[in-house]
Amino acid sequence: MKKVTTLGTTFGLALGLALAVTATASAQIKMGVAGPITGPNAAFGAQLKNGAEQAIKDINAAGGILGQQISVQFGDDVSDPKQGVSVANKFAGDGVKFVIGHFNSGVTMPASEVYQENGILMITPSATNPQITERKMWNTFRTCGRDDQQGAVAAQYILKNMKGKKIAIVHDKTTYGKGLADETQKAMNKGGMKEVLYEGINVGEKDYSALVSKIKSSGADLVYWGGLHTEGGLIIRQMRDQGVKAPLMGGDGITTDELASIAGPGVEGTLMTYGPDARGNPAAKDVVAKFRAAKFEPEAYTLYSYSVLQIIKQAAESAKSLDPKKVAEKMHSGMKFKTVLGDISYDKKGDRTNLDYVMYIWKKNKEGKITYAECPNNDCSKAM
Repeated sequence: MKKVTTLGTTFGLALGLALAVTATASAQIKMGVAGPITGPNAAFGAQLKNGAEQAIKDINAAGGILGQQISVQFGDDVSDPKQGVSVANKFAGDGVKFVIGHFNSGVTMPASEVYQENGILMITPSATNPQITERKMWNTFRTCGRDDQQGAVAAQYILKNMKGKKIAIVHDKTTYGKGLADETQKAMNKGGMKEVLYEGINVGEKDYSALVSKIKSSGADLVYWGGLHTEGGLIIRQMRDQGVKAPLMGGDGITTDELASIAGPGVEGTLMTYGPDARGNPAAKDVVAKFRAAKFEPEAYTLYSYSVLQIIKQAAESAKSLDPKKVAEKMHSGMKFKTVLGDISYDKKGDRTNLDYVMYIWKKNKEGKITYAECPNNDCSKAM
């Protein structure tokens, strides 16, 4: 009987230890990545997805966060606000506590409200509309800049380099596109320049001949574009087809090599505002090498997405907690985070305190491929 009892006790202790070890090993931090995984903006969705996946892989391999591994699920919002809310509600129902995304400002705004109501911390790598953080929600941050910052840089370039020239402004009527166009227009008008044309187009259209005719009639020397690469590329192609040589100038929404594929060779000379290229940051060297070894070029928002995970990890470890609100408190505290983008810190709104936009131009690189290149000291005339 004693032997049976001893064996039973030993078995019970062993089972208890096994269960404890299993519970520790299976403890997971639930994260969600949300963006346009499919649809016309899937190139940007791939940037967010691949950036987050690589960061999660690297963090888990190094022991996770506070001893817990990260599990991830993906939500495809197809750049649609309603679908974005559906993704947000699913994440909430599945117990997700941290979200990387969304991509579009118009999707991020309503989704962030769902996250706030459900105690979820959200960091968008790419949504730039000022109102995202002006609402001063506890849970909403971004690793990118804002359109009022970006628009000011665009307007400054126009005022300095296109004095006496005619500027047309075109946008896609979205929260992002119109917001960016309006910020640029506002700064440009304040500097004493008035646009000769202000037009909105509908997302998803294919025929922009009527718009191009208006641009042609206006005599525009530059077309400022508030929108994404999908429509922007078609506008460039159709302008060239109708003999309009005016360059297009856009913002971060055209930061993908797909623009050149859509626009064709006429894309050369296109101007763009975006943050300094993170691929050249020494802190990103090893990570960039991993992406390239996997045959994925980490352009645009890939590293912005990767940095989100680095920030969450450092904030959680400083707070000694995985409670999203405590992590958010650390982020709002002014703490400096080491990331592939360089050092990042936040203000009370959830905006970065240290991001500058710079000018880019689309041109052929050494291999003959048309892509975007940073203009030295924002002087794009020296970059051609």
